[in-house]
This record gives sequence, C-alpha cells and structure tokens, in this order.
Amino acid sequence: MKTGKGLKPNGSSIRNVFALGFVSFFTDISSEMAFSLLPTFLLGLPGSSRAVLGLIEGTAEALSYALRAVSGVFSDKFRKRKIFVLIGYGLSNVVKPLFAVAKAPFDVFVVRVSDRVGKAVRTSPRDALLSESVSKKRQGAAFGLHRTLDQSGAIIGPLIASMAMIILGFTIKAVFWLSLIPGTIALFIILFIVKEQAGKSVSKLRLLTGVKIVLEGDFSRLLIIVAIFSLGAFNFSFVLVNAKEAGVKDSLLPLVYAIVNMAHTAIAIPAGVLSDRIGKEQVLVVGYSVFLSTAMLILLNPATSFNALLVAILFGVYIGIIETIQRALIPKYAKNDLRGTAYGLYYLVVGSAFFISNAVVGTLWELYGSSVAATYSVATSSIAIISMLLFLRS
Repeated sequence: MKTGKGLKPNGSSIRNVFALGFVSFFTDISSEMAFSLLPTFLLGLPGSSRAVLGLIEGTAEALSYALRAVSGVFSDKFRKRKIFVLIGYGLSNVVKPLFAVAKAPFDVFVVRVSDRVGKAVRTSPRDALLSESVSKKRQGAAFGLHRTLDQSGAIIGPLIASMAMIILGFTIKAVFWLSLIPGTIALFIILFIVKEQAGKSVSKLRLLTGVKIVLEGDFSRLLIIVAIFSLGAFNFSFVLVNAKEAGVKDSLLPLVYAIVNMAHTAIAIPAGVLSDRIGKEQVLVVGYSVFLSTAMLILLNPATSFNALLVAILFGVYIGIIETIQRALIPKYAKNDLRGTAYGLYYLVVGSAFFISNAVVGTLWELYGSSVAATYSVATSSIAIISMLLFLRS
C-alpha cells in the first residue's frame, strides 16, 4: 500500500512552534487553575473519598493515553493536524469550568474524563504538527521551547488561582469559571495563528497498516528501550512522599513541587538545543542517568531536608530532559506521513508503562519502604541506559 509523499517540514513555519507553545501555555494556566483545587473540591462533595479521587484520576489518564494512538492515526489518514488540535483543546477548555456545577463525584468524573479525552485527541496530532513545522536540525530546540512554555503555564495557573481566592475572595467554583478565560485565548491562537502543513489525504490508510509500517526498523527497538525505562520511572508524587518522610512540613510541600517545576522549566530549552548539536539519543542517555541519580539519592542518602531538596531538583531536571528529548526523537525514526501514528504508539507505550511503574513503586514503598522501591527504579533505569548505549553502537 502506498502512503503518499507525506508532509514536508517547513522551516518558515517556525511561528507554529511559538503559537503551539502559547496554546499550551494558556491551556496549562487554565488547567492548573482548576486541577490545583479539584482534589479539595471533590473531597468536599457528598459520597466522595480519596479512593474515589484515585479512581477518577486513574481512569481518566488511562483513557487519555489509550486514545492518543487513534487520534494520531486519523491525523495521518486525512493529513490534517489542526482540526484535531482544535477539537482536542476546545473540548478540554470548554468542559473544565463545568466542575463548578458538579453536585456529586460522578459529575466530576464525567468532566474529568471529557477533559482527558480532549487531551488524547490533540496530543499526537499536535506533536506531529510541531515536528513538521521546523527542520530536523531544529526539532530539539522546538520541543524544548514548547515544553518551557507549557510548564510555565503550569506554574502560573496555581498562582492565579491562589491570588484570586486570597486577594479577590473568589470561591473554588468561581475559579473554575475563571479558568475559561485563558482557555479561550488558547483557542483563538489555534484558530488565527496556527497553520496547517498542507498534505494530501490518504484514504486507504488503515490503523493496523499504519502501525505495522511505523514499527518496522529501529522505531520498535526505541520503543522497547523507552518502555523499559518508563516501567521504573515514578512520578512527582513520590518525590513529595520522600520529602514528607524526610521531615518537610506539609505547608512546605507545595514549595518542593514548585522546585520540581522550576527545574523542569529551566532545563527544557538547553536540553533541546544540546540535542540538536550532539544528538538526541546521547542527551536521552543523560536524562536517564539523571533519573538514576535521583533514585540512587533516595536509596543511599539519609532522609534529610537537604537531600529531599536535591532529589526534587534532579527529578525536575530529569523530567525536563525526557519530556523534551523523547518527543523530539520520534520524527527521526518515523516516516513523515506516519508521525501521528508514531506519536500515538509512543504515548500508548509510555502511558501503559507509567501506570505499571507507579503501581509497582507505590506498592513496594508501602510494603517495604523507599529503599526497595528506589532499588527497583535503579534497576530498570540502569537496564535502559545500557540498552540505549548498545542501540547507539548498532
């Protein structure tokens, strides 16, 4: 089956990189305004509990990762990225303020799942459009810039929510409605600034056929390495748990989270630029090694506040590198006209491994303590680093 000529990256479309970056910036302001208050709001509803909160979050995220492969395939099939990006961001930005009218946990569940479906629809086509908007030599920098703007919004959003409540006297529900403003700005940027990279529709492209083509060659080997690493890559929640066990007061835990986000934001562009110069695989090894150092600190160093702070900084650096480089690396191993499918498969693998990783690390931490949980992460990241080095040699 012929898949057509595909989409050619257009260096003159660098404005797409900035536009998509600011779309994520304003959307993350909107999202974090709402999500920073959602647990408190949900636990205040009749019939809610921490178990319900976990069920809602787990289901929403799992569905989001599963659907990303589908949206990626369809954006390849029709050679249209912008419409999927618009629909995805539109759905998320429209439904989030509806948390304000929720009367029961099920209402929150419906809104939260709808938001994650929107994220699933937009993510793979957006990354494909971003990669098609610049030359291969600039993709590391492009994804680094996008990551920096995205994460900057995640820092600003909770600050706006706090100031609105403390200074202006807004209620939680009022903040939910307020989140509609930055979300609407993001949609206007998509409508009037983001440009489609013109391509010819390939109507005969089928889901399984596209997946088969993408998995041929080195891309499948890369996914296996990413999966191995992701099976032990715990999320920021365990950095906060480590800080709490180290004696950091509850009132200071948001500061630890802020440190993670600041380190994440600071490293994204430098990591992307460096990857364009020396190679993305090499910088990916650096990112894996930073995570290995993070896990080793939890394993070997005493549980002190200083150590908890160092763990937070290293974890933020690791996230900033990985979130930038892994996404920038996908186009190197995927054909231009199947990048949406490639990103969909990538997110499916990472999401599945992420679910397993946090379940395993959480169980080990609960039953045997942080040392055993960290040992598991040290083992998986070490295997991934060795595998990537062998991959580079081949």
